[in-house]
Amino acid sequence: MRKNYVLDANILLHDPASIYNFADNTVVVPVSVLSEIDRFKKEMTARGYNARAVARLLDSLRDHQSLIDGVELPGGGRLRVHCDPERALAGGAIDGDLELLRVAHELKKADPQTPVVIVSKDINLRIRADVTGIRAEDYESDHVPLTDFERSDKSVTLPADEFQAFKDSGHHDITGNSLFPNDYVLLNTEAEKGSALARVSPDVSQMVALNVPKEGICGVRPRNKEQYYAIDALLSDDITLATLMGKAGTGKTLLAIAAALYSTLVQKRHRGVLICRPVVPLGRDMGFLPGDIEQKLQPWMRPIMDTLDFLLEAGGPIGGHRDSHSLERSGVVEVQPLAYIRGRSIANRYVVIDEAQNLTPLEVKTIITRLGEAAKVVLTGDPHQIDNPYVDSHSNGLVYLVNRLRHQPLTAHVVLVKGERSPLAELAADLL
Repeated sequence: MRKNYVLDANILLHDPASIYNFADNTVVVPVSVLSEIDRFKKEMTARGYNARAVARLLDSLRDHQSLIDGVELPGGGRLRVHCDPERALAGGAIDGDLELLRVAHELKKADPQTPVVIVSKDINLRIRADVTGIRAEDYESDHVPLTDFERSDKSVTLPADEFQAFKDSGHHDITGNSLFPNDYVLLNTEAEKGSALARVSPDVSQMVALNVPKEGICGVRPRNKEQYYAIDALLSDDITLATLMGKAGTGKTLLAIAAALYSTLVQKRHRGVLICRPVVPLGRDMGFLPGDIEQKLQPWMRPIMDTLDFLLEAGGPIGGHRDSHSLERSGVVEVQPLAYIRGRSIANRYVVIDEAQNLTPLEVKTIITRLGEAAKVVLTGDPHQIDNPYVDSHSNGLVYLVNRLRHQPLTAHVVLVKGERSPLAELAADLL
């Protein structure tokens, strides 16, 4: 049975192409929603970009058909803008939520046989709709089940002679296994105790031993098998995009930045490091900060500088650099908020995107498409630590990226499980 889906403004701001994801049903956009979206079109943010994208999309659809009467969509559905001319021309402020509920009830009254569903990311609106007799749902087309990312390795048991051959040669030919490019594998042997760590080659022809320096990287040595996997993914030439997920204290940011410095200053594979993070506050925002752009950004980028200083203290000076300020002044390390990355073309750099769980799918796409030749990008984050009110653990850019690219030959995904920051931090991450 066909349904009428009434979209809230936050759905279109989250995904301008959402109108195409409702199969053969009718998508209804109240004109009040367009007015609400119009308020954001001048913002130089992802939300402003999406607001402008919505306007361009609707304008292109009305070329040959009336939005009031309805426009045919490729999937067999129909898009209609609902407008009451008298209310639209009356002026004055209109409560967007109340208008959305009013439109839904009007549609239900006009056609009682066709179900009406409000689609919104506003939990309170969904509750209000439900108690007034209108079904309400979240937008789930881009939701990704987190259970898909609980582990980053698989276990394979080999005969004793094949296991020993892998230990001796560092590779083992694959036959008939359901493995994907750059999967991480825990190898066991049938005859005796022992295990080894391996990665599936990009062409899925063999399992190869991990590439982890015995001396560690910048004073950091892996403490568990997942960290071995992470360092291999961070340093492998075969992998140009790596994602690290894990709870607080598992070493995501530390390992990523250590690998970036090691690859740039020790292995000389890249000419510089670019470290970015979204500017999203934890808790109540302090408002405007004084000073120039560098002074304004200093509190947001301080965690990155702290990590750089820690690595230089733990591993000693690298390339003559003794502190984070030296790395930044020399141009080896560039620390920048993600708001300024649009339009750049980044080549021959090691790029680290920290706190990527606070990004939208569109922002992640924008970042990845900025990368040029000889560039490598690493995204770190924890889907359970989200401060951005416009995404959740199932719809943020990090899980979206992993879901779309995790089995591609150029990418690798690692889930860090064990906290290594301190016993207290591990206890808090597990129990609080």
